[in-house]
Amino acid sequence: MKKRPIVALIYDFDGTLSPGNMQEFGFIQAIGKTPEEFWRMSDGLAVGQDASNVLSYMKMMFDEAKKNGIKLRRSDFRKFGRHIQLFEGVKEWFSLINEYGESRGVQIEHYINSSGLKEIIEGSPIAKEFKHIFACTFMYNKEGEAEWPGIAVDYTAKTQYIFKINKGIFSAHDNKMVNESIAEDKKRIPYPQMIYFGDGETDIPCMKIVKMFGGHAVAVCDESSPKKKAFTQTLQHQGRVNFTVPANYTKDSKTYKVVCAIIDKIKADCELKRLAKAR
Repeated sequence: MKKRPIVALIYDFDGTLSPGNMQEFGFIQAIGKTPEEFWRMSDGLAVGQDASNVLSYMKMMFDEAKKNGIKLRRSDFRKFGRHIQLFEGVKEWFSLINEYGESRGVQIEHYINSSGLKEIIEGSPIAKEFKHIFACTFMYNKEGEAEWPGIAVDYTAKTQYIFKINKGIFSAHDNKMVNESIAEDKKRIPYPQMIYFGDGETDIPCMKIVKMFGGHAVAVCDESSPKKKAFTQTLQHQGRVNFTVPANYTKDSKTYKVVCAIIDKIKADCELKRLAKAR
């Protein structure tokens, strides 16, 4: 039986699948802050300490929760995840694309590559759709409460997960296998079979890597934001992405049409390679 090619759809989360930062759908309200107040404090901490923005927001979450008597267990984070809002069509998107891939003889896999929190994403309505979620996490004490950052995913850390998906590695702490030399035809998902979706600055290195190695980078734009629109247009003009699409994932959307066309191309390229090797 002929092995089906795997196509990896890799998504940022905040601003790509959801119209805001995931902390804004319950957690920030629970600590009595507005999103503007929380991010101003977090950014101020990062600038004042010359620290990582990601580690700064994780510290802010930890400190503010403690101050307000809120326990941060995995189950608590997942409760916040239930309230995450999603862009139009996102909930139905995965079955739509899976069905299209099936009709074209390819296997579709979905991944998250986010600077947000894995534990919150795991509570979202779409968590079950992903092969793996690469994102920030906390470490937990014996009572099951968050006590320290476990993984902080900034824009450079995001790139390592592209290489891990390429080689089929799902361990966060692995540093050995990801750096081993593997022949291209032995890698689980070649770069040309990747589609990367992002909307912000932390996605630029991943977009460039995927595009540079023959994959496809898609900039997702929330068109209600002039700033976002200008940013994604700049990415397109600079050649950092292959496509810019509105943040709409319905069957009638440009996103669906673009992704279906990319899947067709990947399938055709794989078939041509197979024919070239046939004797």
